[in-house]
Amino acid sequence: MQKIRKAVFPVAGLGSRFLPATKAQPKEMLPVVDKPLIQYAVEEAVAAGITEMVFITGRNKRAIEDHFDKAYELESELAAAGKDALLHAIRHILPKSVSCIFIRQSEPLGLGHAVLCARPVVGDEPFAVLLADDFMDTDEGVPPVMAQMAALYEYEQATILSVQDVPRAQTRQYGIVSAKPYKKDVEQVNAIVEKPDPEQAPSTLAVVGRYVLQARVFDHLAKLGRGAGGEIQLTDGIAALMQEQRVLAYRYQGTRYDCGSKLGYLKATLAMGMKHHETGAAFTEHVKGLQQ
Repeated sequence: MQKIRKAVFPVAGLGSRFLPATKAQPKEMLPVVDKPLIQYAVEEAVAAGITEMVFITGRNKRAIEDHFDKAYELESELAAAGKDALLHAIRHILPKSVSCIFIRQSEPLGLGHAVLCARPVVGDEPFAVLLADDFMDTDEGVPPVMAQMAALYEYEQATILSVQDVPRAQTRQYGIVSAKPYKKDVEQVNAIVEKPDPEQAPSTLAVVGRYVLQARVFDHLAKLGRGAGGEIQLTDGIAALMQEQRVLAYRYQGTRYDCGSKLGYLKATLAMGMKHHETGAAFTEHVKGLQQ
């Protein structure tokens, strides 16, 4: 029985919806309270038992690599100033057992192409894909979303897509699946379509930014031409994989914030600010005061 050891983070996008903030920094480095989006996603992968993080990067993404690297000068200054808590925070961004690999996506050819770029590192193993701008929050006592999916994979040994219902008017923003009931919170997918118009969408069940994929998907992605938007679509690769293997849709436990949009990013910041161990109580009181 295989476990998920590797996670792919496609982080080559331009983040144009957040310009000018993303002119000189990756959108994945935008902070939610005191941690960047990409760190939350990596922590989610670590909580799922994943030990190899594969980042598919592009131009102007060096800040991501620097964030997960050792910062000798900063550590020296913090140590000299006796700022032990901050020193501990930057030294323990990643557990020592976790490794990071950075691969450059040479052309902006879409999510499917970004995932395909990870093939030399992933090989023939099952792997996770996490989109950092889909921020996933879970209540206390509930495992992070990728941990939920990794546990399901260990039992099912099948490709798993995280899904949620969306308003029909929004189907053109997502990959949409049609599926039949399988077990609690899990359905078996029989079709997947990338960004269909509302009147053509097979359902309102949308794929969001967490996947557990079988390595066989690489073979299908390598054969694909450009699909919707002139890009190599991951959904097309999954559709081809579905002709050979089971694909499951998982209705995860948690709340998703679309941090690829300004409104979603603000909502995530509000939610995490109210939960934060330092700011939570005072910030919650402030928010309540604004509502009066």
